[in-house]
Amino acid sequence: MSPTLETPIEYLKGVGPQRGALLRSELEIHTYGDLLQLFPNRYIDRTRYYTINQLTHSPTEVQVIGKIVHLKTVQTGKTKSRLVATFIDDTGEMELVWFQGHKWIKENLKLNQPYVAFGRVAQYAGTPSMAHPELEALEEHQNSLRTAIQPVYPSTEKLANKGISNRALLKMMQQLFLETGGQFSETLPAYLMENLKLVSKREALWQIHFPKDQEGLLKAQFRLKFEELFFIQLQLITKNLVRKHKIKGMPFTQVGAHFNTFYTQHLPFPLTHAQKRVIKEIRNDLGSQAQMNRLLQGDVGSGKTIVAFMTMLLATDNGYQSCLMAPTEILAQQHYNSIQALAAPLGLQVELLTGSTKTAERNRLFAALADGSCSIVIGTHALLEDKVQFQNLGLSVIDEQHKFGVAQRSRLWQKNTVPPHILVMTATPIPRTLAMSLYGDLDISVIDELPAGRKPIQTVHRYDANRLKVWKFLKDEIAKGRQVYIVYPLIQESEKMDYKDLMDGYESISRDFPLPDYAISIVHGKMKPAEKEAEMQRFAQGKTQIMVATTVIEVGVNVPNASVMVIESAERFGLSQLHQLRGRVGRGAEQSYCILMTSHQLSQESKTRLETMCRTNDGFEIAEVDLKLRGPGDIMGTQQSGILNLQIADLVKDKDILQLARSYALELLKKDPTMERPEHQTLRAVFLALSRKKNIWNYIS
Repeated sequence: MSPTLETPIEYLKGVGPQRGALLRSELEIHTYGDLLQLFPNRYIDRTRYYTINQLTHSPTEVQVIGKIVHLKTVQTGKTKSRLVATFIDDTGEMELVWFQGHKWIKENLKLNQPYVAFGRVAQYAGTPSMAHPELEALEEHQNSLRTAIQPVYPSTEKLANKGISNRALLKMMQQLFLETGGQFSETLPAYLMENLKLVSKREALWQIHFPKDQEGLLKAQFRLKFEELFFIQLQLITKNLVRKHKIKGMPFTQVGAHFNTFYTQHLPFPLTHAQKRVIKEIRNDLGSQAQMNRLLQGDVGSGKTIVAFMTMLLATDNGYQSCLMAPTEILAQQHYNSIQALAAPLGLQVELLTGSTKTAERNRLFAALADGSCSIVIGTHALLEDKVQFQNLGLSVIDEQHKFGVAQRSRLWQKNTVPPHILVMTATPIPRTLAMSLYGDLDISVIDELPAGRKPIQTVHRYDANRLKVWKFLKDEIAKGRQVYIVYPLIQESEKMDYKDLMDGYESISRDFPLPDYAISIVHGKMKPAEKEAEMQRFAQGKTQIMVATTVIEVGVNVPNASVMVIESAERFGLSQLHQLRGRVGRGAEQSYCILMTSHQLSQESKTRLETMCRTNDGFEIAEVDLKLRGPGDIMGTQQSGILNLQIADLVKDKDILQLARSYALELLKKDPTMERPEHQTLRAVFLALSRKKNIWNYIS
């Protein structure tokens, strides 16, 4: 019986039990099919030859034809030496250098014979140089098979140590094609292949592992990337359609007295066009028969809370209760304060439930939720407790949802026989490509303009040497009656060190801003919640002018009078964190400033981050740069990072292919939602097999 793609990997000739166990533990390769999906992460092009005058410093290996005209040994220390060969062609000369094995190399090199030198090039004093090149006599080289594009496979230290080199993986791959006869069945419908001029699945897999030339390789990559993204989008869109089809929502047909009175008489400021557009999108969802699942994205300060509140009013007008769940007590408290202020003129009762709510208060609240007399509750994950029972929960608003796990969110669904409408809010701008992949099953609304009268925050980068000037600027701002944040980084591994940084900073600030002229608050992770709360309150009430803190203040704290944010060791923060911190100022009508303090030693990546911060206030632009710098896994944090173990596509580089895949998936599902048509039979089979597999899609919620 010939092997299939489900055959365990140890049965492949040349693998066996020991190597099989290693491939399983190191690369999660369990079957022939898994090995087939181990795509090369780069290629060495041995079809191209460079002349010496074309050589530049490059991260990839190159090959040059020339001859050695001179050899010398250079002493570099008492016991160390290196062998240097002068290698020339018609266009110039370069150096070949060996630090070990001189004797053997020297004996075997022939002067004035044509060789092919292969390796990485560096420049030393204007001369190209190649360390430990692979050398092959030109005649031998021309007769060997290695003059093609060679794949380089992902590997680990352990595999290399145990002798599973790149060459060994390539051999296994050749064996796999030999044993299976390269018979891989097609997964995409014929009309799609024709429209997009895609190569067959069989051809794509052959060319990705054994490319003939660049053109063949590019066609294979395009085909496989499209397929991977296409199936992800099919999965997400199907999930969305099924949910809309199966899960009936509660139709909010009334736009009643609460909503209208608030809109006409009590709006604290006119809504922006973006806010109006988003409210309209939400109203359409709520009026339809389906359950709403919408992601509301908007930068810090773009006015998401008022949109959430107006959605809650629609629920109230239709006789339903609403809850808003926030990840921290501080944030829940803040939402409570702002929503209570908005609800007061309408005579609506708003309640707060967090871990520190007292027992008597809790019991009263539980009763009010159960009998329906409380229509709006704000809280932390205390809202998920079994004791919290609603009379008829119609809307759940979840703030900063990536801080909550999937299981936690689904518990809110179960608080009613008909699942409530869901509105997820985030101030972390998610690049479009990432949103399409992570939240492709949610409908997305974006608030992309700030309320009128808000001045853009001015951001500058200053080195530690300019500290005196910065302190002078802070004193001038405080003299105008403003308040200041000074934030220190917190890196989990070394809390002691960070605590020391913060305390040292606090001491020197206390010396430079002495009592009684200046009062300082301090907030850090080692304080008890009540102490933190008290310090935050002092600052919010204007009793202290300076708040020295670790990143605890990233979420929450709304102090319109604070107009300066100083971020110490700014190079130690990620872009999205810097952007979130900056959003803590600029909440009042005054001009606000963000000052990024760093040492002089900065990596290229840190420079890019700081330049981006100084150049733009647009969260989406910042998120795009962040995605390029860090990749999708890091941006979504640990809970989400397992998701997109994409095998060949890359969300940053392949966003055009992603959009193409999404548009084709949408079109197909519009015409044939269950993939029942004859031309979609293969597609349906692959789709169902993927859905059963514990693959990336199980993580996307």
